[in-house]
Amino acid sequence: MSFNSVKVFSATTATDRESLGERVSQWLRDHRAFEVVDRVVTQSSDDAYHCITITIFYNAPAPPPAPAR
Repeated sequence: MSFNSVKVFSATTATDRESLGERVSQWLRDHRAFEVVDRVVTQSSDDAYHCITITIFYNAPAPPPAPAR
């Protein structure tokens, strides 16, 4: 798997966890030129908090070359 960029989404509060999927979906819609090559969903918790993290591995298009001077 080859990638050149990573985007991490995380949420700790219940309200944020409920909207996390929509945040990821909106980001994907806004970045259609990116080629997603993998994703990892991680959950962690302790006595007080439950955290979910969605990590997106992707290839961003190369920037256009700088104009010659």
